[in-house]
Amino acid sequence: MSTASASTAIEPTAAVGGRRRPSVGRILAWAVMILIMIVTVLPFYWVLRTALSSNTGLAGDPTSILPVDVNLRGFERVFGMQPTEEAVADGGSGASMNFWVYLRNSIIVATLVTAGQVFFSSMAAYSFARLRWRGRDFVFGVFLAALMVPSIFTLLPNFVLIRQLHLIDSLLGMALPTMFMTPFAVFFLRQFFMNIPRELEEAAFLDGASKARVFFQLILPMARAPITTLAILTYITAWNDYFWPLLVSYTDSSRVLTVAVAVFKSQAPSSGTDWSGLMAATLVAALPMLLLFTATAKRIVNSIGFTGIK
Repeated sequence: MSTASASTAIEPTAAVGGRRRPSVGRILAWAVMILIMIVTVLPFYWVLRTALSSNTGLAGDPTSILPVDVNLRGFERVFGMQPTEEAVADGGSGASMNFWVYLRNSIIVATLVTAGQVFFSSMAAYSFARLRWRGRDFVFGVFLAALMVPSIFTLLPNFVLIRQLHLIDSLLGMALPTMFMTPFAVFFLRQFFMNIPRELEEAAFLDGASKARVFFQLILPMARAPITTLAILTYITAWNDYFWPLLVSYTDSSRVLTVAVAVFKSQAPSSGTDWSGLMAATLVAALPMLLLFTATAKRIVNSIGFTGIK
């Protein structure tokens, strides 16, 4: 009798501890996720595969999954490390990118845009979230409506303004139109500021703190996570911007990496596009932002979820 009861008690435990067969829904979900990952990663792999191949090898075997005639000569052409004769023989134009100059310009422009946008947007967001002034909700509604305006509509007015300020072909002129604030940045930070308990601010006011002191010494330190997230997103956006820098930069002194890649492509010889060098240039231009996003993706997702943006 005791043996039968013991075996009966053990059987449910074994059933619970045993491995369950995966359901059809779980298998389909994993299949869809794997497919999405392949579709997402494949373009990046193809860029790397082309950059590590030679133009001659690509012409002979364009459908190969693996790199053809593996070499780093495409990167050498991008960094100007390959002699002109060898570059032409490898299918290049003989011209090279002033990579370090373009990298410096991209860093300066992205930093100016990020620092200005985070600073001014945080003040505007705090004003919309906490201060009471006539027309506040209406002005904020206008800000939200601006989210629906395509950025291409503002290119011509911005270009006219930058030209009148004599800032064409300068790093400041490139950064100025987006250096103050954007509707998304204001909305993003306002959502966080509205979740901060008012009792904290009221306690600071009772201690004699001014509104400016409360904002800089209390609110901003508490908003470190969303501000960091906004800075990362803004930096990536400014780094990847192409059309506006193309309009206002004409020389190497103000040309950024995204425009430099297009210039590198336009220098293709008559024999055809230097695909190996072009993909190497593309990878070099995109790699810093890929690494930045990979390192901060979890922070971005957590902060967006916390601020209530769906």
